[in-house]
Amino acid sequence: MTYFVTGTDTDCGKTLVSSALLTAVSGETVGFKPVASGCEQAEHGLRNSDALALMAASTIKLPYDDINPFAFLPAIAPHIAASEQNVILSPKKIQAQLNMAQYLGADFALVEGAGGWRLPLGEGRFMSEVVQAMQLPVILVVGMKLGCLNHALLTAEAIERDGLVIAGWVANQVDADMANQAENLSALKQSITAPFLGHIPFLANATAAEAAKHLDVSHLG
Repeated sequence: MTYFVTGTDTDCGKTLVSSALLTAVSGETVGFKPVASGCEQAEHGLRNSDALALMAASTIKLPYDDINPFAFLPAIAPHIAASEQNVILSPKKIQAQLNMAQYLGADFALVEGAGGWRLPLGEGRFMSEVVQAMQLPVILVVGMKLGCLNHALLTAEAIERDGLVIAGWVANQVDADMANQAENLSALKQSITAPFLGHIPFLANATAAEAAKHLDVSHLG
């Protein structure tokens, strides 16, 4: 089964949750990060820390370019970075790169988005179109901080309005000092009808293995 992981915002913890999910489930696993900006120049080309984390957590080992085919150096919106490099980020091109997942024999595969649900690809196109075309169930990561209720509910509404299923959601504590954490989490549980996969507390230097201890993957096929 292949899932798409999206979040309420940039830096909400999509990669930590994705890596934790890949660690928590059983069987052969693989994670993809098709589009990434903010990469670093390495010996063999541009490398993105999120993509490298997914590779480390996956049991199926693939070449870097298969995991992250569209990598950009500046830490700016990917469609702007792509335009500066004369690269076209069309939904069709991204989907073609991801179609390999069905041939890998993975029991569990994840495709991690960049930014939030409505990530622009340029020319009026969005990453959400790729998810729609592939009809992937979505896992929503909620970055627990002030404002998360509005961000989470609007994102959930947009996903469902696009005709997709939210397979589950994870609360990831990004603000250790957030006031009324329990009350906010309770409000989200009451408002989001999809399965709750767990609440990852604020973890300094969190690892995938640590975060995985706080997840319930029994709802995921």
